[in-house]
Amino acid sequence: MLTLRQIEVIRAIIVTGTIGGAARLLNVSSPGISRVMKHTESALGLRLFIRRQGRYIPTPEAKDIFSQINAVYDKVEDLHYVIRRLESGAVSELKIGSVPSIANVMVPRAIKRVREKYPKLLIDVDILKIEEAIDYLLLGKGEVVTISYKLEHPLLTFEPLALGKLYCIVPENHELAQRKRVTAADISKYPLIGIDPEDPYGRIMASIFAKRALSYDVTIRARFGTTVFALVKHGLGIAVLDEFTVADAPYPGVSKIPIAEPTEFQTYFAYRKDATLSSFCEFFVAALRAEMQGKPGQNSSKPPARGRLKPLGRK
Repeated sequence: MLTLRQIEVIRAIIVTGTIGGAARLLNVSSPGISRVMKHTESALGLRLFIRRQGRYIPTPEAKDIFSQINAVYDKVEDLHYVIRRLESGAVSELKIGSVPSIANVMVPRAIKRVREKYPKLLIDVDILKIEEAIDYLLLGKGEVVTISYKLEHPLLTFEPLALGKLYCIVPENHELAQRKRVTAADISKYPLIGIDPEDPYGRIMASIFAKRALSYDVTIRARFGTTVFALVKHGLGIAVLDEFTVADAPYPGVSKIPIAEPTEFQTYFAYRKDATLSSFCEFFVAALRAEMQGKPGQNSSKPPARGRLKPLGRK
């Protein structure tokens, strides 16, 4: 078993590449670092580093160990964050997280309305990968996360935010650019950018292709909408993106086209079941929902509701 001290020392050597550098990083003596490293290698029965030109290089055999050490160290940092948060007490701050598809356009619009109502409020926005959203809430790093799918979790509540649909994105000089709508069969004829069957939006389009027995060729995978737009603009393929990512279109050099097949999806906001949302957060969610539902003036002059937010109907 490795102790936290051994993990700390090994990581310091990885980061600095030398015993002396690790010692300075941890504010201890170099002989102490050497002793811990030698004892650790002896206990594991595995050589962790080789010395090359005065620097300590991780051995190939220890690759999996270093990967796990980095993961443990990240969790320790998360623990320190939670402790510091508890020690500092509550402040007037709105901390929210969002997946990129909602964060790119919709979240800034909602924050503009929050800022108008609360001009002195400190606002902290984190852009999260889908797999990071759960830990973000469980560790108390923010009040709420806007997310593109719902999952079952005993400690979290997911409530509907807004419905959306998908669009086809093509270069403005593409032969599909002047179409009023395109079909899945049309889309499948061209090199695609960013369709990942494991992604919530990509899963929708992939299922449409599968139902129609259409083969498709993904030549470039890109996770974020801004990158996809740039790749399409440079003529490297066409793409399928959600309406919230493309809400500020038209973009120079790129056209968006409705898709004939039904591509509707539901977005959500999530929060801890044992948490009570602040009035700031309630107002933010109401503003975000209104923006995403195309009703930006709705409830703008009303005070934020207290208690649990109820979904608004979509016409």
